[in-house]
Order: sequence, then C-alpha cells, then structure tokens
Amino acid sequence: MTSNHHQSVMFTESIDALNLKTGGIYIDATFGRGGHTQGILDKLDKSGSVIAFDQDIHAVEFAKENFNDERLTVIHSAFTHMGEILSERNLSGKIDGILMDLGVSSPQLDNADRGFSFNSDGPLDMRMDQTSGISAAQWLENADAVEIANVIYEFGEEKKSRHIASAIKRVQQDQTITTTLQLANIIAGVVRTKKNKHPATRSFQAIRIFINQELKQLAETLEQSIDVLAPEGRLSIISFHSIEDRIVKQFIQKHSKQKQLPKGLPVMNSDIQQTLFKDLGKQFASKTEVQNNKRSRSAILRVAQRTALKERAC
Repeated sequence: MTSNHHQSVMFTESIDALNLKTGGIYIDATFGRGGHTQGILDKLDKSGSVIAFDQDIHAVEFAKENFNDERLTVIHSAFTHMGEILSERNLSGKIDGILMDLGVSSPQLDNADRGFSFNSDGPLDMRMDQTSGISAAQWLENADAVEIANVIYEFGEEKKSRHIASAIKRVQQDQTITTTLQLANIIAGVVRTKKNKHPATRSFQAIRIFINQELKQLAETLEQSIDVLAPEGRLSIISFHSIEDRIVKQFIQKHSKQKQLPKGLPVMNSDIQQTLFKDLGKQFASKTEVQNNKRSRSAILRVAQRTALKERAC
C-alpha cells in the first residue's frame, strides 16, 4: 500500500516502457514513495520481484511501514552502487528492466526541513541522504566565490552565477547563511525572471545536484546497466532538466551505434561489432497530465533495450 502524497510523473508510460514479464526481476532505482514500485508489482506474478534503491532514509522507512510484499526488497543506497550490490546477490545480467525517476520527489520538496524548497523556510541542507556528506549550508560557508559560481553555472545554467556567488560571499561577511529563504532572498536580489519562475530555481537545482553528485551518479549507473541488464532488458528513465536528459541521451546514442573496427584488424569475435542497446525513443507527458501536474511539463522519458551481452575481443 502506498501514499497518494506523491504523484508519479508519466506513471503508466514509464512502466509500460519496461515491457514487463510477469516473472521478471526489476529495479526501481529511485523508490521515493513507491508509486512506480507498486505499479510494477501489480503486473508481476508470484515469481516476479522488484529491488528498489533509495539513498533517502525517510523513503526506506516509508517502505518498511507501508509495503508488505515478499517480492519487494528495498535497499538504503544510492543507485550508483547498483552494480556492486547486484553482483553480490548473483544477479548481474539477470535484470529485466530498470526504472529511474530522476530529481527530487514531491515529499522531499514539501518537507521544509530537507532544504530543497525556496518557497518555504527550513535548514539549508539539500542532502538526499542526510546520514552522510555535507549540507548545502556547510558547502557555501567553505567554498569560495569562484567555486560557487562554477557550480551554479555548470549545473544550473544560470547566467548570473558570478553575481550570485559574489552576493553570497558579501552577505557571509556579516552573517552565516543557514536557511533556504536566506539563500533564496539573496538570489532574488540578483536575478530577474518571468512571473511563473522563481529567481532561485536554477541556483537551488545546481547546488542540489552538486551536493548529491547527481550527474556523476547518473552517468556511472548508466554504465553499470550494461552488465546489470539481461538480454532484451529495458531502461526506462524520466528526467526533468536538460543536463540529465543530455547524459541519458548521449549514453543511449553511444551504445546504440554500430562499432567500427580499425581497418585491417581481423574480426576474432563476431559479437564485437554488435550494439549494446537499441534506442526505443523518447516521450513527453500528455497535455492532460501537464494540466493536472505542473511538474510533468519538463519531463522526458527515454527508453532503451539491451541487446547482446557485453563481449570482449579474444
């Protein structure tokens, strides 16, 4: 049983994209509040199973309290450890599908104590896993203006990044920045945006991505999927901003192109030239969903299917 508090974006499309086998083994790499996990479980028989990952201890506790299904295993870990954990369980190459719903979940945004939202005041934390690492406040206190500006520009594509960084350091000469509204107000004093977009949107996104190393983890996990997925296993990935989507797109393109061997090199293994993935395209949220859930406006679902097992030259 799951909570209705979190509305999963492109719920049906992302699950259908897995092309579920009733007895298959599936990964929900971003458990959240278990919406996608429950959707997968509903379509499996008794022999099927779901392994769910989440680095947010609150999500894991929610699963323990609200799910009672022997087919479900919930692991408190960032999905970047997926390959290692599955290898330990002798499941490498046996996974029939991986679903990833990237970014911050609605419960995380709605909880001011997590520090993700610029709309309500709370501790400036932003860690997905509050049991480890440094908070956004700690990082801002110790980083210099150049590092802050680089992070905001690289991960948030914010043109005013240098001005924002300078403003942050100027305020810190007189006070410590410890809350979300403190930071949001500093940014709002520098950035001017359209009425329907908060001035701090890009900067908060950038700092969150940096604190949690989200893009690095995404790229590493995508590479791990090569060895994790069974032949014909599917990737179903929902991203919410251009940087995430670019990483997913480039990974699929890289591994769905025919590999060319250097001229004159003898072919000793016919599988070398086979592609590792088949690109099954992308989808956007329907007009109806966008009207009902504003968060779905920027969502992109990309799907790929594993082909041959990874081979090495003889």
